[in-house]
Amino acid sequence: MNQTRSFLLIAWLVVAALLWLQWNQSPAPPPATAPTANGAPAAAAQPAPALPGALPVTLPGALPAAVSGASESAVAASPGSPARTITLENDVLRLTVDLDGGRMVGSQLLQYTVEKKPGSPDVELLSSEPALYYTAGAGLIVQDSQQQQRTLDEHFQSEGQSARFALAPDAAQISVPLTWTDSATGIAVRRTLTLTRGSYALAMSEQISNTSATTQTVYPFVDLDRVAPPTPPKHSFMTNPESFSVVGPAWYSPESKYERTRFTAFDSKKPPATDVTGGWIAMLQHHFVAAWLPDPKVPQRFAAFTQSHDGSTLYVIRSVAAPQQLAPGTSQARESRLWVGPKLQTPLAQLAPGLEKTVDYGIFTVIAQPLFWLLSWLHRLFGNWGWAIIAIVVLLKAALYWFSKKQYQSMARMRQLQPRLEALKERYGDDRQQYQMAMMELYKKEKINPLAGCLPVLIPMPIFLALYWVLIETVELRHEPWVGWIQNLTAADPYFILPALNLMVMYLTQRLTPTPGMDPMQKKMMQFMPLIFGVMMAFFPAGLVLYWVTNGLLGLLQQWWMTKQFATAPTVTR
Repeated sequence: MNQTRSFLLIAWLVVAALLWLQWNQSPAPPPATAPTANGAPAAAAQPAPALPGALPVTLPGALPAAVSGASESAVAASPGSPARTITLENDVLRLTVDLDGGRMVGSQLLQYTVEKKPGSPDVELLSSEPALYYTAGAGLIVQDSQQQQRTLDEHFQSEGQSARFALAPDAAQISVPLTWTDSATGIAVRRTLTLTRGSYALAMSEQISNTSATTQTVYPFVDLDRVAPPTPPKHSFMTNPESFSVVGPAWYSPESKYERTRFTAFDSKKPPATDVTGGWIAMLQHHFVAAWLPDPKVPQRFAAFTQSHDGSTLYVIRSVAAPQQLAPGTSQARESRLWVGPKLQTPLAQLAPGLEKTVDYGIFTVIAQPLFWLLSWLHRLFGNWGWAIIAIVVLLKAALYWFSKKQYQSMARMRQLQPRLEALKERYGDDRQQYQMAMMELYKKEKINPLAGCLPVLIPMPIFLALYWVLIETVELRHEPWVGWIQNLTAADPYFILPALNLMVMYLTQRLTPTPGMDPMQKKMMQFMPLIFGVMMAFFPAGLVLYWVTNGLLGLLQQWWMTKQFATAPTVTR
């Protein structure tokens, strides 16, 4: 197998993988309808189906039927009521908290813009807009003496006089205390929200007290809910990584490890109805993630369900803690953390086990993780992601040199056979069967294995495919510059210089490659391949094209050098 065929095989596999991903996506859920008159999203009163079964006997009590239900107030404020919100801000994250329900209903990532251009707005992960509804909440389910359960309707009060709490320039963190008491049950909650400088993790600590004269049973929970985001145009999926990245809920437990599902497959794959200690729940999308990390020492039950939301489907993933018995006059504390931000692998890994797996490399994870580590190390060395991409391709080429050498040795012997193969073709004319038999006899006589040039290519192929996924899934490369005209490695080359260079490299590689015994029609098709892939890659992110150009250029130099080196290989017998 020659260098051009090797490149085309890799490229075709990438295209086939993208086509497979797109084919397996079901039709998108119905789009959200317009906002209500007061601009607040409304939830239907019908509850979601209850989670079947009870928590294992190791937990003190059964899981209430309401764990997978959500009260209307937990999703939206009452119609016609003015919104009561506060904002909590550090140097990288601004969170909006709705005091009626205690939900995080807005987030701006202050170091990430939607586009790399002046005036572009910050990325907004959480949102209360009906068409983009995406919130993170925490609350309590209570169970009375008649074993009836309901979600408490929380209405917090801020102890501060301001609606905006920003981190002071000389402070390491900022905390905002919120309080609320339920008049019907006597349960009082003091919730403290804390943001630390430079962190996308919100720490939430709660003191839950029973001020009534009777024992209360409460089930603390955290959840994430959102409508499915708008679907990218069908024609853009091959050049837009967002269109084939996983978008949907994910969950982790020490036993089952990392699992996730797309919104389009939500009904067929959900978290198992078992207790989990030390797990987390999340909502995934390309480059960004929101994840709740409940107290790792408290058993939790994960649940996932859907409910109607302003005419659209609201997808919910929830983690419910084991029941807490609160005797009169007693209180209990709980701790949770919420990550709202980019998929930065090092901070995520430090925050919770397995959280870095939300950077989803699919079946190539085993190879892709070491490649990301190497790419990150090269970035620290060069201080530029573009040069790091070039350097990692150079290192991979050097590491796989032995396989390339074997490939070109086989090609050199095949090249010396080319005149004899052409003679055989003239002798047998259109009798392809006789020609194939004579060709195999010639290979056998000269002790040449025609597959010897293909096998060395199959070994490095998974490595380069894994590197491809690293480049499209790594948020650290987002909007990063290289040199000169390439100021955004995740956008297409604005002047098509890299795609043109890639086309030229493919063409020159093809010209250097012998095609012994190839059918004339196949030769014509091979001549058009550089043009086809050159045009297609004109719309790929510049970082990916830089990777392909570097790989192709090094392959071209290898082929030229080894062709000269093996040109004096022993002549085959006649």
